[in-house]
Amino acid sequence: MTLNPSVRRVVDAAAEHNLNIDVREFPEGTRTADDAARAVGVEVGQIVKSLVFSVNGETVLALVSGANRLDERALARATGDESQSVGRVDADAVRVATGYAIGGVPPFGHPTQLATFVDRDLLGYDTVWAAAGTPRHVFSAPPAELVRLTRGKVADLRDQR
Repeated sequence: MTLNPSVRRVVDAAAEHNLNIDVREFPEGTRTADDAARAVGVEVGQIVKSLVFSVNGETVLALVSGANRLDERALARATGDESQSVGRVDADAVRVATGYAIGGVPPFGHPTQLATFVDRDLLGYDTVWAAAGTPRHVFSAPPAELVRLTRGKVADLRDQR
């Protein structure tokens, strides 16, 4: 089977780090966490949202449980300074930083290593599902493997409101 070039980059990046992933395609799409959970047949909390933010001008990646809303102050705390300016970046900046379009951003396989922060709630699952380069492709992995591959810092990122 010929893989979409974006998906191939994700598969290759995983293999470079000794993680073999099985990518599944859902033609109806998995753009939202709810869509992905329904398509895969898992809890929405098992879906990894790859969210790109700017923290004091540095582009960072937050891997957040699909059941959670990210608390920007918690992300600032995770970077080491709660007073830092945090905000979402636009679609063009997401593509430049990650090499992928919004809706298909994988946790790894980006052109440069992004500082990555992993929602602690993801570690409560044996397996989580993440985008594999397009809004139609996903893969599963143990959350500890995502932490390892991204060199991510585990943090409490969930909005408590």
